[in-house]
Parts: sequence; structure tokens; C-alpha cells
Amino acid sequence: CRCCAEGRRHSSSILYSILRSEQRAVPLAGPAPRGCPCGSRRRVALRSPQVACKAASAVLVKTLRFVQNVPCFQELPLEEQLLLVRSCWAPLLLLGLAQDRVHLETVESAEPSMLQRILTARQQGEQGEQPPPRPPAPAPGRQHHGPHPPSAADIQAIKGFLAKCWSLDISTKEYAYLKGTVLFNPDLPGLQCTQYIEGLQREAQQALKEHVRLTHRGDEARFAKLNVVLSLLRSINANVVAELFFRPIIGAVNMDDMLLEMLCAKL
Repeated sequence: CRCCAEGRRHSSSILYSILRSEQRAVPLAGPAPRGCPCGSRRRVALRSPQVACKAASAVLVKTLRFVQNVPCFQELPLEEQLLLVRSCWAPLLLLGLAQDRVHLETVESAEPSMLQRILTARQQGEQGEQPPPRPPAPAPGRQHHGPHPPSAADIQAIKGFLAKCWSLDISTKEYAYLKGTVLFNPDLPGLQCTQYIEGLQREAQQALKEHVRLTHRGDEARFAKLNVVLSLLRSINANVVAELFFRPIIGAVNMDDMLLEMLCAKL
């Protein structure tokens, strides 16, 4: 395809354009609250959904503007661009939240235990009340795609990722190279320009390694620590990110449709 043929001509543009399109973060004050270790049995919601959703939306717009300003990305066919963005919007958003130091304040509510449910059902029976109908089970072989509120474990994973980024004091350039590594993922099914995209990802990683070597001479393990950040990102489900930051305000949003609209718009 055309993008593969022109790959050589743009082999160095990603490094310049990533740094050019990345803006310095504006820290948002506030302590990072400690998460509850109760795991998936506790459900979590944002303390101030409007504030968090507004911050996440601003970071998402900034992230897609960053992506659009990368000439190597623009060389790809629209179908390839959409495939890449749909697969990486959540990790890119989380990197942006970390860079802007957006802290999550959450409230937790315990799910009723088995004993509580039994006692509640018995009390309703004694009072002549009908128990609420159970939702129909999904047909065999089909998955249920309804909303699943983020659990305490989900939120703790996001908070752990943010805390890891802040503990490393990642620089603007390092964030840019990490985003380039996440954006250009050659392992996605359906990609046509896999060799071209793989070369861009390799170049972003090499640029990150060289930058770390020059700026952190006394910390030989820093490059490995930054790659741990990428591994933490892979453990966070994109559906959890959408439910946490967008559903409380927007409702049942289709992220694919929203990303397509934002990607085709001039942000």
C-alpha cells in the first residue's frame, strides 16, 4: 500500500513530530487516595464524576490531537488509523492522565453478601413482596455486553499505574516516546502495513532508550522501569476506562463511534 511505499521517506519524522505535538503537562493538585484492598467484591464510583469526566475528556482530545499531528500516522489509510486508535485509546488516555497528574477520588460501596441477600429475600417473603425478577441468562455461546461497574481491583490497577508513573517522574520526551510505542502496535489483527508500523514502534523504543542513556547515565535500569509502565497498561481493560470516565456523564457511549467522529474532526 501507499503508506508502506513511503515508509522510508518518513522514517525520521515520527521522532520530531511526537516531540513537537506533545504539550507539557499542567499538574492538578490533590493527593492520590489509597485504594481499598477488598478486590472485586467492592464496587467503586468517582466521587466527582463531572470533574473527572471533564478532565478525561480534555485529555482524550489532547491525545487525539497528538496522534493526528504525527505525519507517519497520517500516511496510513483511514481504516488502519481507526484500527490503531480503537485499540490504544485507553492506554494513551491513561498516559495522558498520568502526565497531567490527574488524581482519582473514588467512593466505594460493598456488594450485599450472600447472607444479606437471603435475609432480604426472606423479609420480602414474610411481607408478601415479590422479589425483583432476575435478568435473563445470555444464550449459550454469547457474551453479555451490558455495563459492568468498575470494581475496587479495577480502580486499584489504574491508581497503581498512575502512582508508578509519578514515582518515576517521567519527562515530557519519555511520555512522548511511550505514546509512540503504544500507538504503533503491529500485532493487531487486520493491519495491512504491519512492517511499516513495526518499524515505527521499534524506532520509538530506540529513541526512548537513547534518550534515557543520555539523560539518566546513573540509572541503568530506568529503560526497563519505563517498559514496566507499558506492561501495567496492558493489564487495564479499555471497557473499565470507558465505564469509569465517560458513562457517568455521557451514558451508554459507543467509544468506536466517538473516536471516529473525533478522529475525523479538526481538533
